[in-house]
Amino acid sequence: MKKKINITTLGCSKNLVDSEILATHLKKFNYEILFDAPVNSAKIAIINTCGFINDAKKESIDTIMDFVAAKQNNEIEKVIVIGCLSGRYKKELKKEIKEVDGFFGTNDLQLILKTLNAKYYENLLGERIISTPSHYAYLKISEGCNRACSFCAIPMIRGKHISEPIEKIVQQAEYLTQYGVKELMMISQDTSFYGKDLYNKYSLRELTEELIKIEKLEWLRLHYLYPSEILEPVLDLMAQSPKICNYIDIPFQHISDKILKSMKRGHSEKSIRNLVEMFRKKVPDAAIRTTLIVGYPGETEKDFQKLVNFVQETKFERLGVFTYSEEEGTSAALLKDNVPKKEKQKRMEEIMLIQSNISLEKNLQKTGKTFKVIVDRQEQDFFVGRTQYDSPEVDNEVLIKKDKNIKIGNFYNVKITNAEEYDLYGHLV
Repeated sequence: MKKKINITTLGCSKNLVDSEILATHLKKFNYEILFDAPVNSAKIAIINTCGFINDAKKESIDTIMDFVAAKQNNEIEKVIVIGCLSGRYKKELKKEIKEVDGFFGTNDLQLILKTLNAKYYENLLGERIISTPSHYAYLKISEGCNRACSFCAIPMIRGKHISEPIEKIVQQAEYLTQYGVKELMMISQDTSFYGKDLYNKYSLRELTEELIKIEKLEWLRLHYLYPSEILEPVLDLMAQSPKICNYIDIPFQHISDKILKSMKRGHSEKSIRNLVEMFRKKVPDAAIRTTLIVGYPGETEKDFQKLVNFVQETKFERLGVFTYSEEEGTSAALLKDNVPKKEKQKRMEEIMLIQSNISLEKNLQKTGKTFKVIVDRQEQDFFVGRTQYDSPEVDNEVLIKKDKNIKIGNFYNVKITNAEEYDLYGHLV
């Protein structure tokens, strides 16, 4: 009889891929894998934690304690904690939560498998179990980061940038598309840096060229690009290939030169504005998604107003805002966190209100037009899908009037009939 393992994943899509790779190895040893199932669904529980910001840490601890309580009630036998939080605070967690059977970091795959009497397979030939809907998956192209952004603990948690060879990435992509995946989201800590360590040159374009040759792949989406002029060749390819979604996910974080310098971002207001201009010129149809940080130490009302003006002028298609969260061990943690919590929240809400109006304006412009849409799921009165301008979980959705001809995972031409701030409504053409 197969032993069940319940893998619960918290945090980002990079963690999700780590969980899926772990599951792939475990399945080889006759384990039955459950993803994000209720606490008492399996005798063995693995929690893949996030340790990026305080809210994520709290969620990770709360989840661990839920599983620990189930173990104390004899509902489960073993609790294993892995991932970013576990790797960063292993010593402290071991001391505080003794009921956990093992704490492992992001690079401890072989040790995790050994604990479960399984072994590491050197060559899975691209094989991977996915926990997402069967028509899309995340494709991790590298691990770690070489940047030194003052607010970010990722390099401390995940180490230096290590690119996966092009042939291995393509092999995995081919495997996934053979099993029904039509859309791949390319992810890493720093996608722009891809290949520099392996090939002594930035190689994102070369990788992308190989991926779009895969016959069954219909959409390729690029996430987590670092603001840099080296993106120009990739944008040229985006403009040429219908397989590459016209979607640019690029966190700018701020626009004030003073704050950008303190953040150690390596770019300026001028270089950011030049990049946006280049994006709009080379791929006028592209949706630009960015993230910003408000309330960073030393951010004055003047710095914040500069950021507000930038958002109003640029009119990003997609935008997320974080309030600054101090991360121990980072250089920003040495600065005086002088923006009160309430003020941080107020600033975040102000920008998000501006963005919701921008999003509504841009969505209303889509009414009466027809778009290619991939259908992700069915809800009571609608099928829910996305255009090429939207990534799962984080972006806008298209709510399509129920139609017996619609199948989840397929593409359809949908005419937009109405729009709200973050939703479009339409029907099949």
